[in-house]
Amino acid sequence: MKQIGTWLSEYDESHRNKTNKLIHWICVPLIFFSVTGFLYSIKLPYQLNDAIQLNVGFVAMLLVFFYYALLSWRLSIGMLLFGMFCLHCCNWIEVNVAISLLQVCLFIFVFAWIGQFYGHKIEGKKPSFLKDIQFLLIGPAWLMHFIYQKIGIRL
Repeated sequence: MKQIGTWLSEYDESHRNKTNKLIHWICVPLIFFSVTGFLYSIKLPYQLNDAIQLNVGFVAMLLVFFYYALLSWRLSIGMLLFGMFCLHCCNWIEVNVAISLLQVCLFIFVFAWIGQFYGHKIEGKKPSFLKDIQFLLIGPAWLMHFIYQKIGIRL
């Protein structure tokens, strides 16, 4: 398995243009959230508490956390916090928004991917996930590592 530094360096190779980076700061978290929302919408036959039924989003977030933990335990903490925030937002949307979570996530997903491909058109390089599907999980980690650098946390 590749080390986190190798993954981040490879991802960085096709994300050097300032506009593409800005687009990624917006669109990558939106895509992560929308996929979380799609999975959150698939309910499992177990109740977590009176308000929340177990769903595939929780299970997937746990698996994603372990993937990140294999790469960097420090990074996995930040990604877990972001994942929990996404799950919380999914629950809030289900309870408080008139349209379905699936509809919200579909709109966000399409909008964000259009942005991503536009950013790569500006960059002049193909998205990294076309090389290796794991880059779909490296993108959010790439952003988190910049946050860590800013606040002085080493991976």
